[in-house]
Amino acid sequence: MSGPSLKKQDAHSSIHEAALNEAKELRGLFYKCLKDGEKDMALQVAEIVIEHWESRTLKHADSEEEGLYKDLVEENTDLNPLVIQLTRDHDLMRRMVEQMKELLIKNEMDERMIALLDSLIIVDSIHNEDEMNKLLANNE
Repeated sequence: MSGPSLKKQDAHSSIHEAALNEAKELRGLFYKCLKDGEKDMALQVAEIVIEHWESRTLKHADSEEEGLYKDLVEENTDLNPLVIQLTRDHDLMRRMVEQMKELLIKNEMDERMIALLDSLIIVDSIHNEDEMNKLLANNE
């Protein structure tokens, strides 16, 4: 069973927007550290970036999969293909975060991290649009 705010398009959209805006800010900060050659600071920001994606976006994804998606498919089985697609988006984001963690462990803070962050932001943006416009649009 999902919380009521996850089923409300406006509230759910606000959750997504806040997390994505924070992710974009952190990406910019990480890029600036790399560009300025501040390796120690880049390392600290990378840790924060990973924690952000895990605690905000991926925790939210877990709650969607455990409650919202199941509830909506129970109400309308035609949504199952869309829920599979949205869950795949979550899986891709989880894999990218794992790749960032591997780079962090190896202390390889470079352009690969930027590419992963940009990819995460793109996938998350498209995912959020699909959730709002396809999954929750008729659920008010």
